[in-house]
Amino acid sequence: MQLTQKQLNDFQKNGFLVLKNFASHELCDEITKKAKEHLEKKIAPIESEQEYLNFNDNKITIRRLRQVYDREDIFKEWMTYKKIRPILKQLLNDDVVLTLAHHNSIMTKLPKESTRTYWHQDRRYWSFENDNLVSVWLSLGDEFLDNGLLEFIPGSHKMNFDSNRFDENSNFLDENNENIKLIKNKVSTPLKKGDVVLFHCKTLHHANKNNTENAKISFVYTVRGKKNKPLLNTRSDFKEIELD
Repeated sequence: MQLTQKQLNDFQKNGFLVLKNFASHELCDEITKKAKEHLEKKIAPIESEQEYLNFNDNKITIRRLRQVYDREDIFKEWMTYKKIRPILKQLLNDDVVLTLAHHNSIMTKLPKESTRTYWHQDRRYWSFENDNLVSVWLSLGDEFLDNGLLEFIPGSHKMNFDSNRFDENSNFLDENNENIKLIKNKVSTPLKKGDVVLFHCKTLHHANKNNTENAKISFVYTVRGKKNKPLLNTRSDFKEIELD
């Protein structure tokens, strides 16, 4: 499968693209079943809400399961899914490498306990020669604004921002006057099981907390072009998988 020229143009213009009904429900259900087993047992490595927000609490609310590639065969199957490889190659204009240092994760927003994810660019996590990286977000169930759907600012991947528009954690400041004007342009598309969102690492995005009674679980991983090398002795200089 390959993207149409319109889809390619849309991604290049907006910095993100939704592929409806891309993965089978059977695959999503199998991933979800295994993910829930790891979530219930709190199998490390994980990232908690408490760790993310830098506060101490005896209760652990899982924000993400980390390093999922090596946890289960079904996770690995999705991250090396042959149907999506030609698409990623189109977007990167290069051979595709799966980077496992970042966004090798099962993401969750638990009912009532999860927090908002602030506006940010994913480039803050990475150290590569350039910013040409793409994340692949798989919806494992319904995602909508009230349970923490991703929202994006179209075209923000092409913009350059002064450092004063971000806080010390590289979150895009809600109260900055210039930011307020830009955030008004936010857009979102409700997702169903099997839908995929592809987005550039510089595209500004956020998600509200989950205000429903049911957990929202998603899967995200990131790829780079083969020519875009990780910087040595950084967190990004880690195990990788070349996708033929």
